[in-house]
Order: sequence, then structure tokens, then C-alpha cells
Amino acid sequence: MTQLFAPSELNVRDDSAMHAGHAGARPEGETHYKVEIVSSAFDGKSRVEMQRAVNSALKDEFDSGLHALSITARAG
Repeated sequence: MTQLFAPSELNVRDDSAMHAGHAGARPEGETHYKVEIVSSAFDGKSRVEMQRAVNSALKDEFDSGLHALSITARAG
């Protein structure tokens, strides 16, 4: 994500432990994340466009077991 968006701010938090036992959760974790990102790459984009861009950038992670992602994205 850093190469694609060159963010001025990027925070990633693994919230998997909070979802243990829920659908999509795996015993080893790494299934539920929160991403906060600020990037000039988002200038002029709607909230939906920003979220779609982040989801697209993480396609391989979703394909390999990422179940849920909370995104807070802002232009900047």
C-alpha cells in the first residue's frame, strides 16, 4: 500500500482477537483489520472510490484469508 498510495499517514491495526469465534475468524488470527490512510492519491475521489481503491490494493490479502477490513481513508 505504501508504494501504491504513498500515504502521508498510515495506521494498520489487527483486530482479529476481538472477533475470535465470529464468522471468518481463524484461530491463528490475521482476519480482521482496521486501516487508516491519508494520501494525496485520493484527492478528488469520493469516499466509495477511496475504499474501493484500498480494497483493490489488498485483493491478494482477501484471497488468502483476510475476512474483514474497516477503512478510514482521507485525501491529503
